[in-house]
Amino acid sequence: MDQKGYRRGSFQSATSDEDMLEIAGASMDFSMADDDPPLDREMGGFSSYNGGGMNGTSTMMDFLEEPLPGVGTYEDFNTIDWVREKSRDRDRHREITNRSKESTWALLHSVSDAFSGWLLMLLIGLLAGSLAGLIDISAHWMTDLKEGVCLAGFWFNHEHCCWKSNTTFTDRDKCPEWKSWSQLILGHGEGAFAYILNYLMYVIWALMFSLLAVLLVKGFAPYACGSGIPEIKTILSGFIIRGYLGKWTLVIKTITLVLAVSSGLSLGKEGPLVHVACCCGNILCHLFTKYRKNEAKRREVLSAAAAAGVSVAFGAPIGGVLFSLEEVSYYFPLKTLWRSFFAALVAAFTLRSINPFGNSRLVLFYVEFHMPWHLLELVPFILLGIFGGLWGAFFIRSNIAWCRRRKTTHLGKYPVLEVFVVTAITAILAFPNEYTRMSTSELISELFNDCGILDSSKLCEYVNDFNSTKGDDLPDRAAGPGVYTAMWQLALALIMKVFITIFTFGMKVPSGLFIPSMAVGAIAGRLLGVAVEQLAFYHHDWPIFSGWCSQGADCITPGLYAMVGAAACLGGVTRMTVSLVVIMFELTGGLEYIVPLMAAAMTSKWVADAIGREGIYDAHIRLNGYPFLEAKEEFSHKTRAMDVMRPRKNDPPLTVITQDSMSVEDVETIVSSTTYSGYPVVVSRTSQRLVGFVLRRDLIISIENARKKQDGIVSTSVICFTDYCPPLPPSSPSVLKLRSILDLSPFTVTDETPMEIVVDIFRKLGLRQCLVTHNGKLLGIITKKDVLKHIAQMANQDPDSILFN
Repeated sequence: MDQKGYRRGSFQSATSDEDMLEIAGASMDFSMADDDPPLDREMGGFSSYNGGGMNGTSTMMDFLEEPLPGVGTYEDFNTIDWVREKSRDRDRHREITNRSKESTWALLHSVSDAFSGWLLMLLIGLLAGSLAGLIDISAHWMTDLKEGVCLAGFWFNHEHCCWKSNTTFTDRDKCPEWKSWSQLILGHGEGAFAYILNYLMYVIWALMFSLLAVLLVKGFAPYACGSGIPEIKTILSGFIIRGYLGKWTLVIKTITLVLAVSSGLSLGKEGPLVHVACCCGNILCHLFTKYRKNEAKRREVLSAAAAAGVSVAFGAPIGGVLFSLEEVSYYFPLKTLWRSFFAALVAAFTLRSINPFGNSRLVLFYVEFHMPWHLLELVPFILLGIFGGLWGAFFIRSNIAWCRRRKTTHLGKYPVLEVFVVTAITAILAFPNEYTRMSTSELISELFNDCGILDSSKLCEYVNDFNSTKGDDLPDRAAGPGVYTAMWQLALALIMKVFITIFTFGMKVPSGLFIPSMAVGAIAGRLLGVAVEQLAFYHHDWPIFSGWCSQGADCITPGLYAMVGAAACLGGVTRMTVSLVVIMFELTGGLEYIVPLMAAAMTSKWVADAIGREGIYDAHIRLNGYPFLEAKEEFSHKTRAMDVMRPRKNDPPLTVITQDSMSVEDVETIVSSTTYSGYPVVVSRTSQRLVGFVLRRDLIISIENARKKQDGIVSTSVICFTDYCPPLPPSSPSVLKLRSILDLSPFTVTDETPMEIVVDIFRKLGLRQCLVTHNGKLLGIITKKDVLKHIAQMANQDPDSILFN
């Protein structure tokens, strides 16, 4: 038997993170010589699973008296056993509690074990907040580098460069310390040649940034591309993706995220920041035995890390916790809720201490609106919700179709060329329009802005009548030529953003979707807000305006419409509701605008769900074939366990192992001739009475180690899974007792169990497999993959789209 990944020679020392199972816990490196032990080397388990230590005779001994490295861990692209992991943790906790009564040292160990979770959350918050601050500052500087450089210090971005300048408020962006590339090279910034030079430098910098990003991703960490949220949802559901949350992925994702955002591509950093925070959480889990050894406990940490990621991405700690609960987490107990809140708090505090935007805020687009909204404005808000739902459904279908084409054609073989072409098109189209040339975050900030007296933006070029000004509030005014110019430019920017984002999301660079979606909605909202404002100004005597919007009053706030539109489009794409509204009011400080945000978010979700049930992350999970059981969907078909189990009619019989009558050679033959992840253990082939279930990986490691270290174990040795093995002739070789790796309580259902109950069991218990019995006799097995295939078949989809075992 020479199975890849299991036989002799397969446990040699790994040379890179990609060779080790960073997230899965099934490290393929078991040499004890390394200074830095792999992730789960000690994951031998606890007494209830990995080493009961049965006493035997001279010819019958239980090899697993001591826990073996690797037993109880998992392969890459497999699902963890939630029930076993939780049972392990309960046993560990029970043992620590019992020992704490014996000595002061054991009591201190018990206290430190209880405190370790909070300490881990503190470290995750500090690291995630620091990295987010570094990314924000670097991206801001490199984005401005495309347009010019600061003579006072090249490391200053445009805004920081002009802080100490003596220029007037209206000319604050034209300070002498900041030079555009044409001013630096030609000595002047006016004229056609200067414009062409600035245009050329903008495109060159954008191409340099994006090409460097895609080459780093391709060369060092292929998992650093994309948003990361679909994969994190899958990992949190119990799936294992080797290296996805490893050290190299963290380093490369942090660097390339700055490059991708700075290149001007239609993408954001918010989704990838969740991936970065989860990488921090996974790596810091190595410091604590409790989390290093247990996959279920580690996923609790990753849920909290996801909350910290959203907290620093949007400056929204509460929204981050709700996002983790609503959108990404599969298992979210109350303890995880508290720890997520603490991690999000520490991360937000760390980012606030760094102050990356220089405005003492956690986000770039904090706004304060002065006027309340009127009940009649719910109509345009709901219209924005409808637009957001339509845009979300259109984007998901178009993007999935493009990504599927990328997967199934030669396009996927040329990621560098694809990034080059999309960046070139984006940069060439973006530069002539000032609203697409600026970074997307700055665009959203400007669209959210409520025009004041000192605002010099074209969006605020109204015809001023200062006689009617009362205090700080400006009345609704007639739009000037600058506003009309801005409207045309914004309309063109909207068209560009709608289409270019479809081709950008999913490329081989880090790419978030939150900011581009919000930008589309904010542009649409601002356009609608200005239209309603001008309608109210010129027709204030209409019945719909006469009761609440008299002439000279400040009735309509276009920035509020932009905020509602941003929430609607983000909701249409992601299908978030509660967390979205909380993120938006934390993001903008608009606490009294919760009702408009709720109305737009719900309308957006209803409209988008009417067209297609999946959000963008669920659609990408299905596209990639990840084994993710969606907890939100109901299974309503009247099928039974016998319709789904294997073996089916006319299939070969189920492969089983008997409890005390098979030799080592027989078991090795079964393992080498099949690819199953585990085998039922029965009393005998004739009775088919179920004894338990043994995992393939545990079986191979145990036999291999027994051959090396236990005298008398040969191919003809009998393997015994019971406490007392049948008597053998004195001349027979030693018996190999493997009862301690046998799961004596595998989950079973009868053949008549409705599949809706089976699906519910798989969802709520996180099972890998379930055995099917009839009158106590073993009939077959249902795996998570079988359940997913059956659900796809019932939905008239291709059942073979489930790619992973």
